[in-house]
Amino acid sequence: MPPKKAAAPAEKAKLGRPSNNLKMGIVGLPNVGKSSLFNVIAKCDLGKAANFPYATIDPEEARVPVPDERFLWLVDLYKPKSQIPAFLTCIDIAGLTAGASTGAGLGNAFLSHVRAVDGIFQVVRAFDDAEVIHVEGDVNPLRDMEIISTELRLKDIEWVEKALDNARKIARSAGNNSLEDKKKKEEVAILEKVLKLIQEDNRDVRKGDWNSKEASTLPASVLTLVSVLEASESFKMTKSALFETLENLITQLVEAP
Repeated sequence: MPPKKAAAPAEKAKLGRPSNNLKMGIVGLPNVGKSSLFNVIAKCDLGKAANFPYATIDPEEARVPVPDERFLWLVDLYKPKSQIPAFLTCIDIAGLTAGASTGAGLGNAFLSHVRAVDGIFQVVRAFDDAEVIHVEGDVNPLRDMEIISTELRLKDIEWVEKALDNARKIARSAGNNSLEDKKKKEEVAILEKVLKLIQEDNRDVRKGDWNSKEASTLPASVLTLVSVLEASESFKMTKSALFETLENLITQLVEAP
């Protein structure tokens, strides 16, 4: 009798809500290339790319179709009267600075815009150019990533504490065994789990053990994009040593402590 096949490991639930129209926010320190990235993705010139901090104050928004060969194949096969692909809404958000969680820079406005998106494109500057201002005085992508991670986590803690307090109040006032009561108790449980993870354990939400229902209520992952000057000599170093260092730092930030 042939040996039984080993059971495949359970697939970890993916964070984020499934949708054909997700929102991604482009975040990072001022003057790192966020608006330039936005203009490339949106194929327009809405993003206010300029050589001074906070060129972007009010967020710019663009809705772009997501290329998908499977969609084109289905369109060719069924020839529908209308074609509606999946869309991605990209939002160019004002630059973040150290202390944003306590109101520095455009602090609270910036962080409220971040809460409205499903996921984040985090842009990190890794090129030297004396003509391009850096708000921290020098180019240090490792420091910049830690600033962004810290400010987002501190603001997340503040927001989750408020949301948890509000959910507990509503849960207490809802009728026992009512549908609203059940939903609020589930919300309280998720918020308590998130708060413990990011405050007490000092860990990234992505490292939590979430079931599919919980995962659908949480934001999607962060994609880190490194802004470099491809024509410069430093790009050769960036592609090897710096990229490896950044990758290690991302792993540390996600898996801390």
